[in-house]
Amino acid sequence: MQELILKLCYLFGSITFILGLKMLSHPDTAKKGNLVAAFGMGIAIAGTLFLYHQGDLSEKWINLIWIIAALAIGTVIGTVMAKKVEMTAMPQMVSLFNGMGGACAAIISIVEFQHLMHMGVDVSSEGLKVLTILSGLVIGTVSFFGSMIAFGKLNGNINDRTLPGQQVVNIGLLVIIVGLLVAMLSGFTGVDISILFWVLFGVSALYGVLFVMPIGGADMPVVISLLNSFTGVAAACGGFLYDNPVMLTGGILVGSAGTILTILMCKAMNRSLTNVIVGAFGGNKTGGGADAQAGGAYKEISMNDTAVLMAYSKRVVIVPGYGLAVAQAQHICHELEKVLEEKGVELSYAIHPVAGRMPGHMNVLLAEADVPYEKLKEMEEINPEFSQTDVVLILGANDVVNPAAKNDPSSPIYGMPILEVENATHVIVNKRSMKPGYAGIENALFFQPKTSMLFGDAKKVLQDLVAELKSM
Repeated sequence: MQELILKLCYLFGSITFILGLKMLSHPDTAKKGNLVAAFGMGIAIAGTLFLYHQGDLSEKWINLIWIIAALAIGTVIGTVMAKKVEMTAMPQMVSLFNGMGGACAAIISIVEFQHLMHMGVDVSSEGLKVLTILSGLVIGTVSFFGSMIAFGKLNGNINDRTLPGQQVVNIGLLVIIVGLLVAMLSGFTGVDISILFWVLFGVSALYGVLFVMPIGGADMPVVISLLNSFTGVAAACGGFLYDNPVMLTGGILVGSAGTILTILMCKAMNRSLTNVIVGAFGGNKTGGGADAQAGGAYKEISMNDTAVLMAYSKRVVIVPGYGLAVAQAQHICHELEKVLEEKGVELSYAIHPVAGRMPGHMNVLLAEADVPYEKLKEMEEINPEFSQTDVVLILGANDVVNPAAKNDPSSPIYGMPILEVENATHVIVNKRSMKPGYAGIENALFFQPKTSMLFGDAKKVLQDLVAELKSM
């Protein structure tokens, strides 16, 4: 009976994962989807702890005490971190938590491999099981070390570094990893297999570091999404290993969703997935050509002129960027939206797929301020509408509106689809200064005749702009 109830717990958990993921597809149900999936996970964990029996019962209860203690400590730490994290630091937290998932998968593989060695099992006779263990080790290790590097880069602790012949080095490491896997599974190694296991771990760790190290600029959301899919696949390996359906389902969902998101991100960046895997993009932060050397004179616009221009417009589009997140200005931005709509202005938000520092960063930011989801328009939908737009207000975005992506072949972001804001009648850019964006290159848009600069912190600027509009 206990075994039947345990299977039902796993089935319930798997179903809630699927339902939760479905609900995450829309902001109105995303929060509930998270809770549904978390509840299902809680049922699966409780079922495993109290209904799964193997070995000595007294030893189980001792292990149970350790497990519950670890769960309690992890719950407290996770809750405190999640409560205290600011929206600007959310990408770092995503990378950190994702890395922890990869680390867990790698540790499971290490423990299970050591168990096989302790039992004296012939590795070549347990091919599928050993392949699962080694796959979990490689993928989990790459995910952990890659996520830690991504965390450091997003947090400003690590700078981009590109080795001479970076692609060759990364491909070479992949070849070594595959060679080690084949040698260990075949059993014809001539070397202690335990030594090869730790060599495989070391090479995987090195690849995880070198894979992410050169990636920078607007490419970071792509690598975060890819690492997330790695963690899902590593978790699925654990599900295979333990014949645990809920672990397998969760891993497959995370892995497949992360892979699909990665492909969509690559498409948005006009990059190939192969280039992502070998670490071929994003390292160069110095563009050339005309746009990189744009410079020249720019013009500023006063707060009063901005208010008048927007108040008498028929259509206004706001382009949110990382600067909006830094200033925590999403709520006042929503207030600006309501003030303009009261004056009969049609307003929408243009969302670039890689705006911010992680996939969906701007969507999450604006959803926090209760901006209606219908007002958020993706790049493909909004680009044809810019030619009929009176004013575009850019709040802290840079690289995703840089014309160099279209007309400067020497630019590191050349070929990346952008929001074509230059087609609007007026473009107003809010920035703290003329400092380049995350990709580290100059933006020719700032020096075009139809562009005006509105300097200052996004939150303060929007507060003043709202006050100006209300007084009109």
